[in-house]
Amino acid sequence: MTAPETTKAASAAPRAASQDSWRAAMAVYLQPRVLIVLFLGFSSGLPLALSGSTLLVWMRESGVDLGTIGLFALVGTPYTLKFLWAPLVDALHVPILTRWLGRRRGWLVFAQLLLIAAILVLAMTDPARSPFYVAFGALLVATASATQDIVVDAFRVESLPESEQAAGMASYVAAYRVGMLISTAGALFLVSGFEATGLTKSAAWMWGYVAMAGMVLIGMIASLLATEPEQSRRADEATSGESAMKRVTTAAVGAFTEFLTRKDVWTVLAFVVLYKFTDSFSGAMTAPFVIDLGFSRNDYAAIVKGVGLAATLIGGFAGGFLARAWSLESCLWIGGVLQAISNLAFAWLALVGLNQWALALAITAENFTSAIGTVIFVAYLSSLCQSPLHTATQYALLTAFAAIGRTYLSSGAGYVAQATGWPMFFVLSVIVAIPSFILLAWLQRRGHFAELVRARAT
Repeated sequence: MTAPETTKAASAAPRAASQDSWRAAMAVYLQPRVLIVLFLGFSSGLPLALSGSTLLVWMRESGVDLGTIGLFALVGTPYTLKFLWAPLVDALHVPILTRWLGRRRGWLVFAQLLLIAAILVLAMTDPARSPFYVAFGALLVATASATQDIVVDAFRVESLPESEQAAGMASYVAAYRVGMLISTAGALFLVSGFEATGLTKSAAWMWGYVAMAGMVLIGMIASLLATEPEQSRRADEATSGESAMKRVTTAAVGAFTEFLTRKDVWTVLAFVVLYKFTDSFSGAMTAPFVIDLGFSRNDYAAIVKGVGLAATLIGGFAGGFLARAWSLESCLWIGGVLQAISNLAFAWLALVGLNQWALALAITAENFTSAIGTVIFVAYLSSLCQSPLHTATQYALLTAFAAIGRTYLSSGAGYVAQATGWPMFFVLSVIVAIPSFILLAWLQRRGHFAELVRARAT
């Protein structure tokens, strides 16, 4: 072989290796286990808006006042308290279903059946006539959804080997966003379509929610096609001789004791509550704000949810890049400042008024920066779960605390908006981020993040 031929062969070898590596990286997304996680991600993302933003649009169109709409943030209480029954999901069996499908898959199907029933109950309510029954139906949906989240998180961790965890998480997040898009933009377009056929507004909303209940079957089929995780089977065998009470007590006490005895734990939990509060406070009023400006339901669906999804996905990749390039505390500062300042785009939109391009720009800015903050925040929550024996319950505890800002602290947002007007409301939504910055600086000074790095290294 001549020198040029040798050089050409040598340069071709790295290219071939690179192509093989690229194919292997893409092939992991087609692994059956990863595809199951993808469809479960869709099922997890679907119900959140049905008791949240989509429901708020329905209520505002029905003439419900802003104060009452703001109070509906309280129906997210199950997302806040789900850590209380996470040990039950970890330790107990569902009659019949567990025997047929295994512990994790049995709980998945059970939670999905509950979710279908809850959405149908909500579909039969009328916000204009019976807000109490609407709140009850929304609470049922949130409870079933939170239970499904607990099981899906545990199933994902236990079913995927280390080499597929990253691909599984990426698939889960992308499908979760698609599920949210279906239950927001998709549901709103569907309601508009039903109205176009001659149905009344009330009937159109009812059938829109019935269709959303049917979409849960996608996740249920995935649960039935899945294989019970080997870790779950071994855990069942190891605890087969123990009583149900002992299994629950061991799971609960071990998880909470290990976490609550850490240094500065209450400051950490306060930070977890407040870090995304700036997003939650403004987000609680985004739907009624857009409707009040005069935008149509289809404008909301196409721009807020359609354009917003694209901005969120891009922001998620940007957040991942930051997480690789910078330290965790630096990323938290960057994400926190960006997600707070982006709320000023809504204050500007309130002054501009009915302008679709302005709405698209404001939504892009807010969703892009919010996604950056979310990715970094999830990385932080994951770093706090240091014990492999209690990861599921501890993660449920942390996400429950994170939901306090969205559920309780944001419940008065409607009254604030009524008292101040839209421009000042969104200015205030920037100011409410300041306590989280103070806590972040305190934790950084106390060496909290350095300790997390040392814990991961050991």
